[in-house]
Amino acid sequence: MAEEEKNEETTEETPEPEAPEETPEPEAPAEEPVAEEAPAEEPEAPAEDEPAAPAEEPEEAEPEEVLGPKALRKRERSTRKVEARPPQSVEERTAERVERRRKKAAERTRWRAKSREKRKAGGPREGTPPAERTAASNARERLGVVVSDKADKTITVRIDIARQHRTYGKIVRTSSTLHAHDEANEASAGDTVRVVESRPLSKRKRWRLVEILERAR
Repeated sequence: MAEEEKNEETTEETPEPEAPEETPEPEAPAEEPVAEEAPAEEPEAPAEDEPAAPAEEPEEAEPEEVLGPKALRKRERSTRKVEARPPQSVEERTAERVERRRKKAAERTRWRAKSREKRKAGGPREGTPPAERTAASNARERLGVVVSDKADKTITVRIDIARQHRTYGKIVRTSSTLHAHDEANEASAGDTVRVVESRPLSKRKRWRLVEILERAR
């Protein structure tokens, strides 16, 4: 009897294992009804009374870059096709250079002779002529203007020369000064005088007064 009571007590105390709770399965999303595509609307034709939309103006073209003569020559050289020359030996290049120099020297000689003839035919040039040698004494003569007569028996003469540039043809004016011997102190500042070359009379005096052509006013 006592054993049966113990068995009953143990059976009452031991609780029965609980069954695991069932997790609810997620419901599948309901399918949305596919909306029927509406037919594309045709563009309405503009009414006759309404004015037509203005046409789009074409974009203005960018002004072309204006190149100078130097840039134009550079572009022309870059587009120029040059045929390659055949290879030459050192002797051939030397002979070609000598021949080219000979032709240029001949051209310069002809040009100088032609320029001399042209100057002779044209007569005296504008301005004071350069120094010329007289036939009798073989001494040079110059025409100039006295700029100073302060020194005793010495005048300072300015020589103005105007010559044409042989390459550009422009009249180039230059001037130089010289000291001339005036024995009687006749010339004064502003006079136009003629002087002639002489022996050295002092450290810087190599000319001598010949005559006074025009007095200063």
